[in-house]
Amino acid sequence: MSEFLKKYEGLWMFLNSPSAIVAAMVAIFIIMGAVFASQIALVNPYDLASFSLFDGLLPPFWQEGANVKYLLGTDDQGRDMISSILYGARLSLIISLSALAIAAVLGVGLGLAAGYYGGRFDIIVMRIADVQLALPAILTALLIDGIARGLLPQAIQQDLRVVVLTLAIALSLWVNFARTARASTFIEINKDYVHAAIMMGQRPMRIMFVHILPNILGPLLVIMTVDLASAILLEATLSFLGIGLPADSPSLGTLIRIGMQFLLSGEWWILWIPTVVLVALVVSINILGDFLRDIFNPRLR
Repeated sequence: MSEFLKKYEGLWMFLNSPSAIVAAMVAIFIIMGAVFASQIALVNPYDLASFSLFDGLLPPFWQEGANVKYLLGTDDQGRDMISSILYGARLSLIISLSALAIAAVLGVGLGLAAGYYGGRFDIIVMRIADVQLALPAILTALLIDGIARGLLPQAIQQDLRVVVLTLAIALSLWVNFARTARASTFIEINKDYVHAAIMMGQRPMRIMFVHILPNILGPLLVIMTVDLASAILLEATLSFLGIGLPADSPSLGTLIRIGMQFLLSGEWWILWIPTVVLVALVVSINILGDFLRDIFNPRLR
């Protein structure tokens, strides 16, 4: 029994953590809804022919004047709120996951190299990271987005808004990966298996990515989970400020920005429903990140 608990300790801890179970269920529910948005959604919010202005501003089903066809009501354009949220969550997750992948590749690569080689390269990378840490992530993303808008021709800026937004988020999140990978590499590089690989004449790239990287995936997985929530919030914030995605691309941030226009006019659901979904998604991912941190660092239990 003790061997079973030792082997599946993470699963045992998960099954005995109500907060982690609830967070996982909420995150999976929203993510699966976003993945299968095309099959679940009543209308396609990107297709103007799929909804009508005559169905605009319908309240949720429990209020007077509602249409049971639209359970959570419609926006001013007549788009079903559930459909808009599903497609919006999918777009937000695509951008956030893409940005996270770029940040992880860049940050882990630089962190491994800085920890392995040390010296001047380590100093340069860490000083750049320190400078970026002095700025909030949102300001870094705004700066990168502004530079890209200044460099790109006006004719293609609209077509590349998703790409620019993804890169802006990625370049504001790589620091955590780099610092974690560097610190973990400093520990691993002094272990016997690394010394043995060096004595066997293996190349540094193979040592870093075949031997060291698999042994530091635990803390990197925690960083990835926490930064996914940060990436979703960054995308929502930039879109809310009108810098991210346009109004015809309903990400969660864009839906909240549109809903702000109706906050004082009585159509509260246009703002609050996507806001609640965004908060639920971010909080659930953060709870799972904290749970993973406890698993990979027994001293925090």
